[in-house]
Amino acid sequence: MREETRDRGRWPGLLLDRLTDLIPARLRPGATIVPVVRLSGLIGAVTPLRPGMSLAGIARTLERAFAIKHAKAVAVVINSPGGSPVQSRQIYLRIRQLAAEKKVPVLVFVEDVAASGGYMIACAGDEIYCDPSSIMGSIGVVGGSFGFQELIRKIGVERRLYTAGEHKAMLDPFLPENPEDVARVKALQREIHGIFIALVKQSRGARLKGADDVLFTGEYWAGETSVSLGLADAIGDLRSTLRARYGDKVLMPVIAPPTGLLSGLLGRKSGGAGTLDQLDSIAGLPDELISALESRAIWAKFGF
Repeated sequence: MREETRDRGRWPGLLLDRLTDLIPARLRPGATIVPVVRLSGLIGAVTPLRPGMSLAGIARTLERAFAIKHAKAVAVVINSPGGSPVQSRQIYLRIRQLAAEKKVPVLVFVEDVAASGGYMIACAGDEIYCDPSSIMGSIGVVGGSFGFQELIRKIGVERRLYTAGEHKAMLDPFLPENPEDVARVKALQREIHGIFIALVKQSRGARLKGADDVLFTGEYWAGETSVSLGLADAIGDLRSTLRARYGDKVLMPVIAPPTGLLSGLLGRKSGGAGTLDQLDSIAGLPDELISALESRAIWAKFGF
């Protein structure tokens, strides 16, 4: 009789254990959670068929990560050689806004490279960790074009361009370069560079150890030197750092963009759209090729 009473007394606890096993680990009471967001690739428009990283593309993912209840921090893994300064800054601002709203620290982990706009996003972290072989920095602004005026003259092509506005055809690749246009572009670059520098100084503050004429020349460095210059806080990888800080049982769910059947249905195009897209793609092949080469050149600059 006593044995039966003891068995009945154990049933509620056993039932609770079984029910707990059915609950996802990150939803169990007392679980230590650090959601992970991965930001990878060129920033901004790359090609029509391969759009780069943008705020519109990752905003929902960021919101989902910061919305997880009782998260100890949000980890952001970055692997980007840069791109659009506007998209870079907007992503940086959104991360900082969400961190302030949810009162959650942001830990950034750099993989292969966080350069130029990629480093601007990395500055959204309260702490930045990198690998000894990570490439970081390139705090500058770059722009380029081609000059085809001699080529079209050689093959007998006449350039005809009609504009309203004195500078509307500025830096047209089929016209000779105008020194005044170059001066205007360089002034624009200096203005954007100043915004970038101010953001880095505001984010890193007294942790920056290098002089301005070292840090902000567009140069980039490997992990150990980046730490010594104050561009990063320490050498460390995601798993080891989070386990050392929050314990071996810390949960690190990766918050990925929505995929699958539902997103496919929501993104389905109207009848005939596929054919039009194919025609557009064929017509845009030269632009696609140039964009792909430019993208490859940006990655290759950092050895990747």
